[in-house]
Amino acid sequence: MTQLDETQTPSARAAALLAGRPTVELLGGSARRTVLPGGLRVLTEQVPGVRSAAIGVWVGVGSRDEDPATAGCSHFLEHLLFKGTPSRDALTISASVEAVGGDLNAFTAKEYTCYYARVLDEDLPMAIDVVCDMVANSVITAADVEAERGVILEEIAMHEDDPGDVVHDVFAEAVLGSSSLGRPVLGTIDSIEALHRDTIAEYYRGRYTAPALVVAVAGNIDHDRTLAMVAEAFADRLAGPADSAGPRGGAYGYPGKPGLLVSRRPTEQANVVLGTAGMSRRDPRRFALGLLSTALGGGMSSRLFQEVREKRGLAYSVYSFATHFADAGLFGLYAGCAPKRAREVLEICRDEVRQIAERGITQEELDRARGQTRGSLVLGLEDTGSRMSRLGKGELVHGELLSVDEVLARVDAVTLGDVQAIAGELVAQPWGLGVIGPFKNDSDFAALVS
Repeated sequence: MTQLDETQTPSARAAALLAGRPTVELLGGSARRTVLPGGLRVLTEQVPGVRSAAIGVWVGVGSRDEDPATAGCSHFLEHLLFKGTPSRDALTISASVEAVGGDLNAFTAKEYTCYYARVLDEDLPMAIDVVCDMVANSVITAADVEAERGVILEEIAMHEDDPGDVVHDVFAEAVLGSSSLGRPVLGTIDSIEALHRDTIAEYYRGRYTAPALVVAVAGNIDHDRTLAMVAEAFADRLAGPADSAGPRGGAYGYPGKPGLLVSRRPTEQANVVLGTAGMSRRDPRRFALGLLSTALGGGMSSRLFQEVREKRGLAYSVYSFATHFADAGLFGLYAGCAPKRAREVLEICRDEVRQIAERGITQEELDRARGQTRGSLVLGLEDTGSRMSRLGKGELVHGELLSVDEVLARVDAVTLGDVQAIAGELVAQPWGLGVIGPFKNDSDFAALVS
């Protein structure tokens, strides 16, 4: 690949790819979007007053795209893309970014994978070249597959040693079953040991196509220059009409009634998650669900923290959460406590949701949850990395890019009645329970699952 800097003009090849490409201004012109040939989408946001830039290549593939035979393949592939391309080995990839004080990393989720770097603005051309080269031109050798297989097995072992994390996988399986959304992102020891190099390479070729890619860049940048650098980096991959894949649609078929799943381990503490099916990320009621979750278990002033920890001293950690997918979701209540207190803690948590469904929350609780949500949203966009993530997720995952003011307006529009109605819907649904701890009888928790 040819490295460009911001003073260079596009090569003839890049100029041809850019010819006639319309650019759409978003959010009053601070964010811009262009679709390159083949459907590759490029979004940028100029952030005044900073000397950094962040680039992320977002790929519309994650663990929900796997079948049981390829479980963990998306995450395995994420590791392998750092191992080398025809023009760079693994050391060159990492050293290029670290030599200028930048950060280079990646992560895999259930519906997408992201490769990102954050550097000084003057080093953005290099970062674009490196990250795009990784995504577009990975060699995926058999030797690298075997070496990284051991790394991933160690990562699974490390994850398994943290029951506070693993219980969320247990809960997802309790509610979503053995479906692709119910399986862990890392895969299992058996599935990782069984994956072959050819299977992973075929998965890479079939999934990492231009319509599935979004390049998001934020910071002290210029859209047109950034676009030229991306076009140059991906030139060999750009062909065909400018049709891009939209976010996942349709309706997820929940595999059945949630149940109880207990993982017996000789732990000193019980880790439990009680919950039910939630909402998709495009459901307009998600803002009301977010405020309900915040009021219920979103901080030290929340109901669960006050009732379970402050007043009764039953748990060190207790919180609620809402997870959104394209066409499904989860709502859950987590607690870590002494095994003999687990059922009592779960009953308190479930009862708090019932009380909100019956009587709602107070205006003071709503105002506090709204203020907490507003503050965390705005403060969370104070760096270029978070701005880049907003662009990538908005385009690839949400199918829309809301301004901060638009999001705040939707949060402000939530009423007490909206929150109570959401709680009522949750209470009326079947609930599932994931448990990790030294328990002998599942029947101890059966009454909590309905």
